[in-house]
Amino acid sequence: MGKKIIHYLCGLPRSGNTLLSSILNQNPNIASTANSIITDIYKELYSLKKSDTFLNFPDHKSYDNVIKAVMKEYYKDWKQEIIIDRGVWGVPNNLKFLQNYVNPKPKIIILVRDVLEVLASFIDWSNNNYNAFPNRIGTMDTEKRCEYLMGKDSLIVKELICIKHLIEHQNHLCKLIDYDNLVNKTEETINDIYSFLEIKPFKHTFKNIKQFELNGMMYDDKAVGFNLHKIKTKNVSKTKRDINKVLPKIIIQKYKDLNIWKAKTNEKR
Repeated sequence: MGKKIIHYLCGLPRSGNTLLSSILNQNPNIASTANSIITDIYKELYSLKKSDTFLNFPDHKSYDNVIKAVMKEYYKDWKQEIIIDRGVWGVPNNLKFLQNYVNPKPKIIILVRDVLEVLASFIDWSNNNYNAFPNRIGTMDTEKRCEYLMGKDSLIVKELICIKHLIEHQNHLCKLIDYDNLVNKTEETINDIYSFLEIKPFKHTFKNIKQFELNGMMYDDKAVGFNLHKIKTKNVSKTKRDINKVLPKIIIQKYKDLNIWKAKTNEKR
């Protein structure tokens, strides 16, 4: 098996991550992953450096050998040459780790969507799936579920930190993809991604799309709530949703100004 080319995908949940990966994975040479555990592996390994055992005998060279081998070994048996690893790579510590040990100039795709649309999508999904993880906090109050989704350790907040850091400090490494463009200009958006990653063009289909599957595996959404990663397969389209009818006014007012990428785009005009 030849050397793997690894790129990175990060972005807000409910912003088309699964849809994009399902489309890209039509190309037999590409594996755009599910939510990856690689950043968690690095986090655990980094914590060992603070342990008494390591501090007592700080063998940095051997430690570095393990770190450098993680990504290579994890994807060693995957048949695809191009891996697009999905994780919160833009979080400062993760990005520093990535650049120090794996690739000093990684190419990162960032998927963004209006934060209020993200929240409304989560609430709609939760209302239609009794075992959805936001419903497990002991209340069906929409405001409280939104606050839970926006908690400091939530994926939404981690991704916002990730996106903010990348845009402000590593923008030259990134390709920003807005959810509306992915849905409304799908072929153009996919072509832009291929150009950014310098991948040989491939003829994708945007109708009768398959549910996300990779190497014979699919998401098991029992852990987070049924249908969290289910996509529309007939064609690419956006669900029409009135945010004002789904979200409380207090939530709309509180989180309406979190789309930092829009502010940065406007600054360039």
